[in-house]
Amino acid sequence: MRILHTSDWHVGRTFHGVDLLADQATVLDAIARTVAEHEVDVVVVPGDVYDRAVPSADAVRVCNRGFEAIRAAGAVIVATSGNHDSPVRLGAGAAFAAAGGLHLMTRVSEVATPVLLTDEHGPVAFYGIPYLEPETTRVELGVPAARTHADILAAAMGRIRADLAGRGAGGRPPRSVLLAHAFVVGAEATGSERSISVGGVETVSASAFDGVDYVALGHLHSPQTLTETVRYSGSPLPYSFGERTHRKAVWIVDLDADGVRAVDRHDLPVVRGLSELRGTVEDLLGDPAFEPAVGDYVSAVLTDPVRPVDAMRTLRDRFPHLVHLEWERPEGDSDLKYRDKVRGRSDVEIVTSFVTDVRAEPTPGELRWIERALGAAARETDGAAAGVGDQESVA
Repeated sequence: MRILHTSDWHVGRTFHGVDLLADQATVLDAIARTVAEHEVDVVVVPGDVYDRAVPSADAVRVCNRGFEAIRAAGAVIVATSGNHDSPVRLGAGAAFAAAGGLHLMTRVSEVATPVLLTDEHGPVAFYGIPYLEPETTRVELGVPAARTHADILAAAMGRIRADLAGRGAGGRPPRSVLLAHAFVVGAEATGSERSISVGGVETVSASAFDGVDYVALGHLHSPQTLTETVRYSGSPLPYSFGERTHRKAVWIVDLDADGVRAVDRHDLPVVRGLSELRGTVEDLLGDPAFEPAVGDYVSAVLTDPVRPVDAMRTLRDRFPHLVHLEWERPEGDSDLKYRDKVRGRSDVEIVTSFVTDVRAEPTPGELRWIERALGAAARETDGAAAGVGDQESVA
């Protein structure tokens, strides 16, 4: 049996305010092509299918098309929920979806109920451990005193090992693949993952998964090998500039009669690169050395002696995918005080400049919200001042 391990799609995520759905659709198509080219039998997705518990209609549409493309390429899909997903929403219609080859394993009560798939050597049991928040799952798993992710995972693995042992009564248990969404000791975060430390210590040991043939991990966004059979695939796209040097990939796992025979890495195409630039506005606009970054998502640090006005709009003439901009204050320039920079500018101009510098130029709709908010703040201040004046008069 041939298995493709991918994870952390985060469908619906934005990148510094930029919609990534088109990029995500492109990379999911690339995964489907890999499935077809390498004759993959099963695709496993251990969590964070979506970026939020209530994904948008467009995000659901992109995700469903990705699932459909993978199924059309010939693979069955097994997926679990991560800390970004809503288990209830992701698992809605799971029984119906399973009939079409999409197995959504999102219920804590069913961690020891595997999806059984068969090849020429017999059955392979796929177990899915959805993200386990200690506070909300410890009672259901029968460990009310548990406080850490390690405690909760140990309880889930105890059930899985017992189920495997029961299936092997009188002989060897079936080969097994485990999907889990966790932060394993020895792995490295990239900075774009949401912390899962709420409710207790977030890390677990790789040895917690002993007893299964292959462990497909989700949560961390870079491909990592903890042991030969315990791995993170990482996300298919970079979701922070800290990942700009990472090459995104999937693992292809081959099982034979005895378990894992081989694990190979297959790099995914770069949909759009990430570049961090530094220089004055004039340098960034004119220096040929920056030409390779023109098509990338760009984060730039401006070194002009005075904060440039409308720099985001100006630089987007050359870098249309500029998503983050900051100005580095010159060292020792004591005359460049905040009050000097804002003197003569209206509140709306100041807020607009701030939003543009830290994110992107506000849309017309956002400008209206800014104006309304500032107007409400001014009225509240005037009302408070009037109230103080009345009190003083009474006194």
